[in-house]
Amino acid sequence: MPERSSNTSPPRRAWRRFRRNRRALVGLTVITLIVLVAFFAPLIAGSRPIACRFENRLYFPAIVAVAQRIPFASSVIKQTPPFSRAGFEPRTALDQEDFAIWPIIPYGPLELTDTALDPPSSDHWLGTDESGRDIAARLIHAAVVSVQVGLVSMGIAGVVGIVIGGLAGYFGRWVDAVISRVIEVVICFPDFFLILSVMVWLEPSIVNVMVVIGLTRWTSIARYTRGEFLRLKHLDFVAAARVSGAGHLRIMVRHLLPNALAPILVTITFGVASAVLIESALSWLGFGVQPPNPSWGNMLRSAYINLRVAPHMVYPPCIAIFVTVLVYNLVGDALRDAIDPRTAERRR
Repeated sequence: MPERSSNTSPPRRAWRRFRRNRRALVGLTVITLIVLVAFFAPLIAGSRPIACRFENRLYFPAIVAVAQRIPFASSVIKQTPPFSRAGFEPRTALDQEDFAIWPIIPYGPLELTDTALDPPSSDHWLGTDESGRDIAARLIHAAVVSVQVGLVSMGIAGVVGIVIGGLAGYFGRWVDAVISRVIEVVICFPDFFLILSVMVWLEPSIVNVMVVIGLTRWTSIARYTRGEFLRLKHLDFVAAARVSGAGHLRIMVRHLLPNALAPILVTITFGVASAVLIESALSWLGFGVQPPNPSWGNMLRSAYINLRVAPHMVYPPCIAIFVTVLVYNLVGDALRDAIDPRTAERRR
């Protein structure tokens, strides 16, 4: 059945087609859930109470920890004593008569217990690892790493790719020739081995992982941007902008870029899934997030080491990585079909 003609804008028509894809909506819902779990992790799993009364005063340590995750809020919103002290243990300091609301999982990601390598139970829903740390708490807090790596690294890759590809597509000639040769050289190297080669020379940290992935995953974004700028710069609205006196920068940012964003966003969506997978592999090899800080990759490494004695440790990080990569790919695939319906028709 052909789609009814309408005066609505292309983004609205794409959103309408996107909503018809049930798998895409499921994927978008799961992505939203992962982001919310990562942001509200201290309220879901943590050793600090959500709200409590201590020495006749009300405190909200877990809520403050969530508020500090808002950009630039940590300089304004701070934990108050005694919860700001590193050695303060709320679970032992609070009396049974004190009022306290604890997170659903009352264990922090770094909190040690006396029950090492325990299978799933009512106290530890997914069991404990070799140090007695709650696997469910670590899994939830490790989602923060995946969200950060995916969004920040592809944000860096998006900026680099759009700038380089935009310059090549808009100016053409020798600028396009030089940039195209650089892109071809970078593409010749396998992404993961290129990232691994760079990480060998850097200190293992989440910041270095995000920067390195961002600075090595820009090539596909640059190629799409270049192609869209080459196609759009000869259209009438660009000629009209030149006649009206608009400069090169204004034409590129105000006129070309908004009309070229659709395929670029599809590429970034697929890139987020790849970034999550790459970070997990780097953490597995010891070049990413360092223990005891949780990451799905280093959790999987610990599970592999203890596979014979504690097989329950393998499934949570495996499922988390698989589901996250799958839903990003589902959304990217549906977004591509929504932006260009001819793609879905050809695949039929």
